[in-house]
Amino acid sequence: MVFKHLGVKREEVVLGPSAGFDGAVINVGNKSLIVSMDPITGAVERIGWLAVNINANDIATFGVEPTLFSSCILLPEKGERKTLETICAQMDEAAKDLGIAIIGGHCEVTPGLTNPIVIGCAMGITEKGKYVTAGDAKPRDKLILTKSAGIEGTAILAAEKEQQLKKTVNSTLLQRAKKFYNRISIVKDALIAVKTGGVHAMHDPTEGGVSGGIHEMAEASNVGFQVYEEKIPLQPETQKICDYFKIDPLQLISSGALLISAEPEFAEKIVRELKQNEIDASVIGEFLQNKREHKIVRKDGIIQTLPRPVSDNLWLALKS
Repeated sequence: MVFKHLGVKREEVVLGPSAGFDGAVINVGNKSLIVSMDPITGAVERIGWLAVNINANDIATFGVEPTLFSSCILLPEKGERKTLETICAQMDEAAKDLGIAIIGGHCEVTPGLTNPIVIGCAMGITEKGKYVTAGDAKPRDKLILTKSAGIEGTAILAAEKEQQLKKTVNSTLLQRAKKFYNRISIVKDALIAVKTGGVHAMHDPTEGGVSGGIHEMAEASNVGFQVYEEKIPLQPETQKICDYFKIDPLQLISSGALLISAEPEFAEKIVRELKQNEIDASVIGEFLQNKREHKIVRKDGIIQTLPRPVSDNLWLALKS
């Protein structure tokens, strides 16, 4: 439905709306402008901070530094002045941390909302053609994952469902899980990886988690993949919370992790460089020639098809 209605074609638009890609590319003179947009809907506590970081992450997956940000803030009719002040202060803090200018946007009270929604648009500027996309993974490329699966989902559930989780989950573990918000930026991850060399493609596994991100990357690149369950890092906080809600951590929103497709001879070098900069990273699989192969090797050695999420498992947990 979406792709049938895209207005006119403009020669400046090098990359427009496409499944699996994190943003658009527009050529302006001798520069390329990278643009991305995402809403924050499932988290209330740090919604402004997340809006900046999540959108900045999408720009960074192109190997480009995010520099500009615009927002649309939608508030419930019974919202308080303090809510708007908090959202704006959070956006300011996040933007200053990343060196981003907030250039404008829109704010309104919207009938029917129970919680605020913030839609963000981030941009970055680079030399013409000097970027990577999620759609250039090659057969034989190694697939690297930074940090761990389910980072953002872990933080959201620990904050939004704290009282419910406290019944069976250790409070110290919950406090650690809430601090996973501090891991959500992948700007540093992406820029280090590109600078190291050998990177063909990068993708930010947000909605649908690591499983969804791998599928999107493979589809955009027209390749298959094989990943190894035992090599996919999973923090104990994530595992405990996912066990409680009976959800799959690989299908839990994973902002904060970065998927990198790299030439085999560069993969370990990228992992070492990231670790030297205090960013955990692991080679979790490889891309394959046959685009129909979507394999995961389970811990017991059984080879299965990696499930493609119908929707993010975060929503299953929030509804329970």
